[in-house]
Amino acid sequence: MLNHSRKTSSTTMQQQQTGSPEAMQPDRSATSHAGYVIGVDIGGTNLRLALADMSGAILDRWSSSIAGIRSADAVIDLIRNGTERLLQQNSVPRSALQAIGAGAPGITDVDKGVVIATSYLLGWRDVPLQDLLEAAFDVPAAVDNDVNLAALGESWAGAAKGTRDFVFLAIGTGIGAGIVLNGQLFRGMGWAAGEIGYMLVPGASDEPAERGKPGALESVIGGEGIKTQWQHLWRKESTTLPRELTATEVFDGALAGDALAQTLLHQAARMLADAIYNMSLVLNCPLFVLGGGVGMHTALGDATRHHMERWNLRAQLQLTRSVLGPDAQLMGAIRLALDTANSDSILTVSARGTKNHSVDGQLT
Repeated sequence: MLNHSRKTSSTTMQQQQTGSPEAMQPDRSATSHAGYVIGVDIGGTNLRLALADMSGAILDRWSSSIAGIRSADAVIDLIRNGTERLLQQNSVPRSALQAIGAGAPGITDVDKGVVIATSYLLGWRDVPLQDLLEAAFDVPAAVDNDVNLAALGESWAGAAKGTRDFVFLAIGTGIGAGIVLNGQLFRGMGWAAGEIGYMLVPGASDEPAERGKPGALESVIGGEGIKTQWQHLWRKESTTLPRELTATEVFDGALAGDALAQTLLHQAARMLADAIYNMSLVLNCPLFVLGGGVGMHTALGDATRHHMERWNLRAQLQLTRSVLGPDAQLMGAIRLALDTANSDSILTVSARGTKNHSVDGQLT
């Protein structure tokens, strides 16, 4: 099994973010050698793969449902099958694969490559994902939390290019944040930085969250939380919309003028605005990027900006939508794989004595 000591993606982020926005484009000079990488996005119900060249350009994609699959070994088998299909379809020899970067929806120890815990959809606990990937492919691998990778993707090729301090807010079934400070991903001592679903804001429940249950904020602005609230408040006399709606369909109804849907939209927007305000006071970040299926909805972004106008801040906060959309995680996984491949190449050259390798991963 491979055992590589390599720099993390945050090093590359810091180096890229010291210049103009153009400096955030894929560094073709640094990734010009022949080869390919695989980016992996492991969701709660879907698995997505992308094959990219060493400039970061995506050549092909593959996806599969993993609904109901909780075994890490089964997911690895799917990743192996999907990768082999991508390589064959694009006439890429197996030997040309340089590295794999993967994101999982949970708290991840990036140093050890272990997914400590995921949501109930996967139910993983202490899964050595990096080791499993390296054993399956015999190439270096790296793993991180999926929202962190989305932040990395937006930093590299999306809405946060050239921004050293920002927060990526992923609002889908649940809610999480990828925090970038001084050009580096901030993960926290226990790798749980950004678990804002448990944040307490006015109007949300202050009851302690049970293990495996959504937190206070997630319960009111996450996709499942909005859906549950809609079903709880739904009355025939209150709305012409059906009882079974997703969060985005509720927001669609709000845009169409439905009073009950507008109530839920503005409640979610006010609480999201409060959360952004609280994070801005602590982190002093000028930019917040909304992503995820729920977060990308125009109605939520517009309503949240309206509530943010209540504050008279010295530095106006900017709230924008993700440029990459659902590709944010995949682009981050590709960036992570490129960093891993380049760092591994540097280490290999250094081991032969032809280069010196400094502590921070830069050649000297």
